[in-house]
Amino acid sequence: MKTTLEPRRDALLLVDVQPDFMPGGALPVAEGDAVVAPIAALCAGARFDTIVATQDWHPRGHVSFASSHGRRPYEVILLGARQGEQTLWPDHCVQGTAGAALHAGLPLERVSLILRKGTRREVDSYSGFRENLDPEGRRAPTGLAGWLRERGIGRVFVCGLARDFCVRWTAEDAARAGFEAVVLDDLTRSVFPDRAGETTAALEQAGVRVARAADLARENG
Repeated sequence: MKTTLEPRRDALLLVDVQPDFMPGGALPVAEGDAVVAPIAALCAGARFDTIVATQDWHPRGHVSFASSHGRRPYEVILLGARQGEQTLWPDHCVQGTAGAALHAGLPLERVSLILRKGTRREVDSYSGFRENLDPEGRRAPTGLAGWLRERGIGRVFVCGLARDFCVRWTAEDAARAGFEAVVLDDLTRSVFPDRAGETTAALEQAGVRVARAADLARENG
């Protein structure tokens, strides 16, 4: 089904398109590099007046790093009664490192806002809209929802890495914040591809629509 874009009320959210999430990176997502060229083409096509890029930007010793706990990557631990479970990752997207940079293939001149997340050592941040639970059990807002509303945005199209974590959480939080949310599924890749059905079901339950970049049509043709 074709989706007609409205450049003034639509925003494109590029989630964590960073080398550390690509083959050869610190936390590689299979075929993560395959999304760069089509995302760049979508940005360059002038279909969106507003483009936001999120950027994982962790301090050393971040709570999400397995090395911070003496554990193995991909284990799940309990951080505390209020903070809940945390998937542990290899050290990745450390502030100021090459792997944390936005991918050189992105046309950053088209990006309206770069939002760095995961900057606090004691709390992770998958979503571009809110941090994960902090030690007090709160999910602090990043300010993105207000920024988008001030620009008249009502619908967001989400793509990037990874589908089952940061893309999913960003899209779900967008829907909770009152935006129409659409995941461009062909412009994402997953950490755990075998769990794709679980991710799709969660997106649908949150009211997020799943589409493909080829489904997007310009306003007035």
